[in-house]
Amino acid sequence: MGYSNALGIEYRVVKEAEYQGKAVRIVIGARTYETEVEDLWDAITNAERISCWFGPVGGELKLGGRYQLEGNASGEITRCDPPTAFDLTWEFGNNVSWVSVQLETVTDGTRLTLEHIMEKDEASEAHWRTYGPGATGVGWELGFLGLGMYLDRGGEAVAEEEFNDWMASPEGKAFLKRCANAWSEAHIESGEDTAIAAAMAEETASFYCGGHTH
Repeated sequence: MGYSNALGIEYRVVKEAEYQGKAVRIVIGARTYETEVEDLWDAITNAERISCWFGPVGGELKLGGRYQLEGNASGEITRCDPPTAFDLTWEFGNNVSWVSVQLETVTDGTRLTLEHIMEKDEASEAHWRTYGPGATGVGWELGFLGLGMYLDRGGEAVAEEEFNDWMASPEGKAFLKRCANAWSEAHIESGEDTAIAAAMAEETASFYCGGHTH
């Protein structure tokens, strides 16, 4: 299987800022992959390869094009600077947020940094007060993990059933809880109260583990 050393995101930041004239919260995750920037760019922008680690995607994957992730978000590609950066809107249900991805060559491979930018509006506040950054962050942890597994396997697809079975296992639930707690730590570093951040992490872990976090 190869999940014994499961790794999602390595570096996490939570911050508040202004984006397009709006007050926003930003969840940032980064990880270095042991491959060249051109290969990593292709792995995250080529529809055939995306389906091997993230899920089927349709649409026009080019500047100004619209994409649709099967059973997930859709949106518009608003920036495309191969092989180092792209931006897109992330439209899910009635909510619109923004995702920015950057690639940088580093000593031991290519560093991928993803920023998910969410408006601080009434619709999002109740969700944030319950889960904090973990709901978004843990979701991306799974994407970073799937990408790493795919690259480590030399381009072999990560089967959805296999991945879901692992997430439901004690090992998978322990991974999800570690990720939720790691986002709690990043939240505390941003200035959140420790008890509030911990409670949010517990709710996030419970959500991802189907109500069972122990």
